[in-house]
Amino acid sequence: MPTHTMRAIRLHEHGGPEVLRCDEVPIPEPRPGEVLVRVHAAGVNPPDWYLRDGLTTMPGETESTVSLPVIPGTDMSGVVEAVAADVDGLAVGDEVFGLLRFPSFNGSAYAEYVAAPASDLARKPVGIDHVHAAGAPMAGLTAWQFLIEVGHDHPSPFQEARHRPTALDADTTVLINGAAGGVGHFALQLAKWKGAHVIAVASGAHESFLRELGADQFIDYTKSRPEELVHDIDLVLDAVGGRDSSRFLRTLKRGSALYPVFFGDYDDEVAKLGVTVSGTQVRSNGAQLAELGRLLDAGTLRVAIDSTFPLADARAAHERAAQGHIQGKIVLTVA
Repeated sequence: MPTHTMRAIRLHEHGGPEVLRCDEVPIPEPRPGEVLVRVHAAGVNPPDWYLRDGLTTMPGETESTVSLPVIPGTDMSGVVEAVAADVDGLAVGDEVFGLLRFPSFNGSAYAEYVAAPASDLARKPVGIDHVHAAGAPMAGLTAWQFLIEVGHDHPSPFQEARHRPTALDADTTVLINGAAGGVGHFALQLAKWKGAHVIAVASGAHESFLRELGADQFIDYTKSRPEELVHDIDLVLDAVGGRDSSRFLRTLKRGSALYPVFFGDYDDEVAKLGVTVSGTQVRSNGAQLAELGRLLDAGTLRVAIDSTFPLADARAAHERAAQGHIQGKIVLTVA
C-alpha cells in the first residue's frame, strides 16, 4: 500500500479560484461497495466551480451536504488500488473511469486517491489515455441521458414529467447550442451516431473543430442569430441554457422539443408553440459509462481536450474555465 497521506485540492472557504488549496490529507479507506482508485486524471466540470463559489445544496435537495474543508471534483480516471470485500468484477490493477456520487458534492476527485462506488465506474477504454477518459464521464453521461437513454427513475428536480429522449434518426434535424463545450461536443457526436442532421452553434473559432466532429451546418453566433436562420428543427439541445434558451423555441416545429442543460423559464411560449421543454439531472451510471466507453474505444466518439493542468494548479484550471470559449474539456493531471 502507498504511504498514508496524499495530495488533494480542498476548499476551506468559498470564493474565486484562489481558494483552491493543495493539502496533504489521509488516503480514504474504501467502504463496502467501493474501491480505492489511484487517480491519474480528474475532469473539471461546472459543479466544481459552483461549489467553490458557494453553492452547497444540489437542486432537489432540501439542505446542504457540504462541510468544509471539502475536496471538489466528480470525474476521474485511474487504476484500482484496493477493493472492498463485497465488490465483484473489479480487481487491483484495473483501469477505470467514472462520475462519482453525482448528484452530490461528495465526489472528492481532485486528489491522488479516491474511494469510488464500484457502481459508478466502468473500465477505461483501452484506446484512450487517462486524461481523455477523465474528460468523458459527466459531460458524456449528460449528453447520453438527455439524448439516448435516461437510465434511471429518479424524478428531475426541474420538472414533474419524466424526461423522454426524442428518437434520433436520418429524418431528425438537431440544433446544438454551445456545441464546442463538454456536453455540446458529445451531444453532436451522439446525434451523428444516430444518423441525425446536426446544426452546431458556437463562436467562429470552433468551426473547423465542429465540422471535423461531423456537424452538417455551422452557425457562428457572434455573427448571426440562429433563431433567425433556421426553422422546423426537431430538437434543440441547448448546452448553454438559462434565460436566453427561450429564443430557440421559434426554431422548432410543432410537436418537437427543447432540451436546456441549465433550466430557465419558458412557460408562456411553450404552450402556444406546441413544443416540449424537457431535461434531466445527470446521474452517475457505470453501465451507461461502459456503453460510452465502447463508443470511445471504437473511435465513434472522441473526447476533445481544451487544456490540462497539474493537480496542484487547480486554480489555473478554474481560471481557464472562467474565461469561457472552451473547446472540449479541461482536465487535471495527477500522475
